[in-house]
Amino acid sequence: MAKDADWLAPALNYIQSWLAFQMRASEQTGCALAIAHRGSIVLDTSFGHANVLSGEKLTPKHRFRVASHSKSFTATAIMKLREMGKLTLDDPAGKYVKGLHPEIAKATIVQLLSHTAGIFRDGEDSDYWAGRGPFADETRLRKELKLPPAIDAGTRLKYSNHGFGLAGLVIEAITGESYASFVTREIIKPLALANTQPDIPLPKSAKLASGHSGKLLLGRRLVFPGDQSTHALASATGFVSTAADLVTFFGQLDPAAPRSILSKASRREMIHPRWHEAYAPVQGGYGLGIITGSFAGWDWFGHSGGFQGYLTRTAIVPAHGIAVSLLTNAADAVPQLWSDGVLHILTTFKTHGAPERKLKDWTGRWWSSWGATDLVPMGSRVMLALPGLATPFLKVGELTVTGKDKARISQSGSYGNFGEPAALLRDARGRIAKVRLGSGRLVSEAALAAEMKARYGR
Repeated sequence: MAKDADWLAPALNYIQSWLAFQMRASEQTGCALAIAHRGSIVLDTSFGHANVLSGEKLTPKHRFRVASHSKSFTATAIMKLREMGKLTLDDPAGKYVKGLHPEIAKATIVQLLSHTAGIFRDGEDSDYWAGRGPFADETRLRKELKLPPAIDAGTRLKYSNHGFGLAGLVIEAITGESYASFVTREIIKPLALANTQPDIPLPKSAKLASGHSGKLLLGRRLVFPGDQSTHALASATGFVSTAADLVTFFGQLDPAAPRSILSKASRREMIHPRWHEAYAPVQGGYGLGIITGSFAGWDWFGHSGGFQGYLTRTAIVPAHGIAVSLLTNAADAVPQLWSDGVLHILTTFKTHGAPERKLKDWTGRWWSSWGATDLVPMGSRVMLALPGLATPFLKVGELTVTGKDKARISQSGSYGNFGEPAALLRDARGRIAKVRLGSGRLVSEAALAAEMKARYGR
């Protein structure tokens, strides 16, 4: 690991501790996480279960339905065709695909890839998203593309799975082969994405993480098999992949990446936002098959995905060479919050740096009846992180070590213990058994559990 990234190793360690706590507190089913730094995977891990009913443990090799991540693969395939001289982005879709509604036929390739063609989102009946029927085959897709668009093209960002289904038909018309065949040969194999493919079925040796329902409706989770083909909508939502493969794929779309299957000019064009989302609670934009956003001053690009029982997100931060992919397999999971939480932890460690050696004992998760507090050393300080929060370092207290096992609360809110002493309290064998923060005391999880049972357990 490069010396300028000494902060990264402790950040990765804390990310795993924090995410394990989040999984436990939220009773989520499974989560896979991969992080790459300047093209090298530095973390590839998983938590929880691939199937809660069978008890099968989730591994980093389990594949997920990554849904709309597929759009980024489709846009990459279109850019490959442009680099081959097979099309231009200003070509109308009707130049390659016949039988479209006249207004949809006028929609340009760039409008399809940027969701500005005005095409309806999912056709006449999208019950397949709820598992009530099969995804649209080519006959049905072509029939529905004879319908008029929902709004005029070029008037606003309007997400459309059918628009990307049409982009898949454009690829097939130009290449004379199936969508799956072209993207496998031109994208998946050159990038050695061994656990990625455009749709189901999977090889017999591959393991697919099951999707799961939310817990609220029935008080328990049901299992969604996740094995339905997306047929003609594979170019919009069919892909199956792993977090590690996704950081590899999206990482090479970074214009600064030294190796890519696309030219630097094509990559810049893909990640440049064509339209901004004015109605979302968090502002962002859309390029060509690419979502863009910003978190704490870190601009990112990538994509998210939602399939029945799966929610996923990938974010690339070009300025710092960071790639994060977080995949979950339950309908009530929060990959956006957790992905932002990962970025939050990374930005905090990068700001403050690797911890000084003198802080090595000021660490660990400590408990009171109010919950858990993490002592997290970084730079010259010890942060009092709250692992139950999606942003565990937001407005938390800080300690400045003043001597052996002694510190001062050097930062806290007005209602906290600012300026008061802190200490590590050791047992007879010299092991840290408690942490004193002002007038309060934190203990280990096991010690607090025993105390709470003794006091309140009857």
